[in-house]
Amino acid sequence: MAIKIVAILTAKPGKADALRSLLDGVLAASRAEPGNLRWDIWQDEADLNRLLLDELYEDDAAVAAHRASPHFLHYLSKIHELADRTALVLSPIAAS
Repeated sequence: MAIKIVAILTAKPGKADALRSLLDGVLAASRAEPGNLRWDIWQDEADLNRLLLDELYEDDAAVAAHRASPHFLHYLSKIHELADRTALVLSPIAAS
C-alpha cells in the first residue's frame, strides 16, 4: 500500500534561504531511493516562507529506508533550527 507524507515547513525568521538549501540538498537523493514515487517541493503563493514537501512511497519499507538514509538524517538534524514543521503520514482511501 502506498504511503504519502506531507510536510509543511515554515521558515524561521532569516532562515528561508538556508531551508531551501537544505531541501535542495536532499532532493535528488530522495528521488533516487528505491520505492520513492514522488518527492516534490512546493511553495505557498500566499507566504513565500512556507514550503510543502509532497512525498509518495511504494510501501512502509520504502518509508523506513528513506528515514534511515544519510540525507534524511542530515535533514532531520537541521530542520528544527530552520523551520517549524508539521508532518503528516497518510494512507490512501481514494487515490489515483
